[in-house]
Amino acid sequence: MKNLLKLSAIFFGLTLVISSCGRKEKSDITGWNLNDQKWGGFEKLDYKGQATGPNLVLIEGGTFTMGVTEQDVMYDWNNIPRRVTVSSFYMDETEISNHNYREYLYWLNRTFGESFPEVYMNALPDTLVWREELAYNEPLVETYFRHPAYDDYPVVGVNWLQANDFCKWRTDRVNEMILIEKGILNPNPDQVDDDNFNTEAYLAGQYEGSIRKNLKDLKTGGERRVRFEDGILLPEYRLPTEAEWEYAALALQGNKVGEDELISDRRIYPWNGNTVRYQIRDKNQGAILANFKKGHGDYMGTAGKLNDKACPTAEVRSFMPNDFGLYNMAGNVSEWTLDLYRPLTSLTLSDAEQQDLNPYRGNNFKQKVMEDGRVADKDSLGRIRYREITDDEAANRDNYKSGKVYNYLDGDKDSEVTYDYGKTTLISDKSRVYKGGSWSDRAYWLSPGTRRFKEEDKASRDIGFRCAMIRVGSPEGNEFKSGNEFKTKKKKKRRNRYK
Repeated sequence: MKNLLKLSAIFFGLTLVISSCGRKEKSDITGWNLNDQKWGGFEKLDYKGQATGPNLVLIEGGTFTMGVTEQDVMYDWNNIPRRVTVSSFYMDETEISNHNYREYLYWLNRTFGESFPEVYMNALPDTLVWREELAYNEPLVETYFRHPAYDDYPVVGVNWLQANDFCKWRTDRVNEMILIEKGILNPNPDQVDDDNFNTEAYLAGQYEGSIRKNLKDLKTGGERRVRFEDGILLPEYRLPTEAEWEYAALALQGNKVGEDELISDRRIYPWNGNTVRYQIRDKNQGAILANFKKGHGDYMGTAGKLNDKACPTAEVRSFMPNDFGLYNMAGNVSEWTLDLYRPLTSLTLSDAEQQDLNPYRGNNFKQKVMEDGRVADKDSLGRIRYREITDDEAANRDNYKSGKVYNYLDGDKDSEVTYDYGKTTLISDKSRVYKGGSWSDRAYWLSPGTRRFKEEDKASRDIGFRCAMIRVGSPEGNEFKSGNEFKTKKKKKRRNRYK
């Protein structure tokens, strides 16, 4: 009898397990079954969170004081301190290296070289940036970009437009690799002209590729291609905004006090202290913390005791990373940001006029070209076409009134400021912000609060770049959930009470 009761209990338990495993998840607003072909096949994914792309580091967002942190010795008054909040995002651990950029060029030449050689030619960095009238840098013109000795050194001679094109290319290569690793596509190194993987073209159904096995379609019972709603493909790589770059460089989380929202002190540089040398008393005490120009004619110290061991640049993983794990956020090369440069925004606008969440200047709103209610055919390079939003289209909106807002409240008629390029100023609609000091700069420019600008189609021997990507979902990472944890737990208890 006892054995029979035991067997009955085991059977009952197995029945519960089997029934619970077979139970369909239901919509919390309609009660309809989810992920069930018999009920229409509407899907809800067990999404584990955004994957971290190659070379990226999660930068947990937060509030900080953006702007200069030391005396404005240049008297530019172009970055008055103000408190803002930056959403969580990802950022490259290192600057983009010569070898990274050559991989990009190799792909462009392989894909477009025969039919569209200008695509490859337009992407080439300007190696002539090393030339000076009174200096012998000709060896760097020939060797810095292509010689393997400089593979892991930051690429320079790349203008803002070229850097943006690199980011777009990287988005597509990373997403293509994700689909290959998921077993959805086969590797296809023979892509030519418009028949190349482009993320947006793929999602719009305008690229097939070499299909290995698509996802199961719960609507038809057959197969389907990956959709954006599947959460498999990553958001786009791009240049960081100025606020993101400055926030990531300061890495103030290293000065967080306990579990409270307290920061012990501000930083002048991406490290603590008011000097450019390592201050903790150990074997590294006194070491230079970045690659910069120490004084007139001093780029690396004296023979036998080179202080930064770099002339001109250093490898991208040189020196000590900051508290976010990012290398060379001060020194080595300055870096392009996404922003358009305007000097008066933080000086003349009131708190109500300034945007204090993800501030950015440079919006030029666009939308995909549509034909008969569908995305128009991709262009000859395999990319989805876009058009700019007109002012007439924006006129009926509440949140913006113009498609191109480069000069909003700083250069437009309402601001009573005019940027007459070439006559009264060097500022134009092509002026882009770059941040961080370089190997050729004095220590003043190592402070993340400093800012300079350069025309977007011009390059320099001391400006490079790194990429960023938005973080979707929980700002703390995949192991956390958004919202107040205490409230979440209470809600779970309340839900259990009604079972």
